Amino acid sequence: MSPVAFQAESSVVAEVRPSPNHGERQGAKRPDMILLHYTGMPSADAALERLCTRGTDVSAHYFVFEDGRIVQMVKESRRAWHAGAALWAGETDINSCSIGVEIANPGHEYGYPDFPRRQIAAVTALCRSIQTRHAVPAVRVLAHSDVAPARKQDPGEKFPWHMLYESGVGHWVKPAPISKGDVLTLGDRGEAVAALQEQLSSYGYGVTVNSDYDSVMHDAVAAFQRHFRPARIDGCADESTRATLRDLLAHRGRVRNIAARARDFAHLAAS
Repeated sequence: MSPVAFQAESSVVAEVRPSPNHGERQGAKRPDMILLHYTGMPSADAALERLCTRGTDVSAHYFVFEDGRIVQMVKESRRAWHAGAALWAGETDINSCSIGVEIANPGHEYGYPDFPRRQIAAVTALCRSIQTRHAVPAVRVLAHSDVAPARKQDPGEKFPWHMLYESGVGHWVKPAPISKGDVLTLGDRGEAVAALQEQLSSYGYGVTVNSDYDSVMHDAVAAFQRHFRPARIDGCADESTRATLRDLLAHRGRVRNIAARARDFAHLAAS
């Protein structure tokens, strides 16, 4: 049986190619997260074919080619199969709360080229379009590597998150410069490790506060660096990494306060 055709849900979509690989969002959840991936295959066409083939058990809502052309594969109301085993802010069924965007790029195993500007412009426009239909907080526009640090690297350190942020998509602060200083790394234990674990967990990363800089912690720090401090990705928490995380948490707090004041004002105006 052929997948059921549907109308594109965004004006930026050039083509609808229905995938059979999707299901119901669990718990009647509405998507409030955008999860960005790279395809990790040498051919964009082969990647799209895989996402649209019954039996592969993988899919995403959208696919963005290198030239900026966007294909929709799954309706936003449906649960696409793109995140796999993942965790963010205590949530384990990331597929049910997210919209998945596959970005054509061969990835680290196949040379990992830069993302073309036209492609990034298309991803930005698509994310902005999604945000008009769903209440997606800036801090929940995430990388696959953020929610699955031990398994995934995509979309990787070359992805220009700062460009999306400048266009109103996602969360970002200027990374603190790398300098000499104390570094926390595998095998370290103590209060400084616990404090960092609390901060990473507060932001959303799936780490346990146990004062032990273990492999889970190492992978989470590497994922954080890949997204927010890409100049050096080694899983070691130097002062630049720790300062960037503190700045992100502080900036998130300010953004939330502004949003809360805006909601209060809107409520008063309507009363």
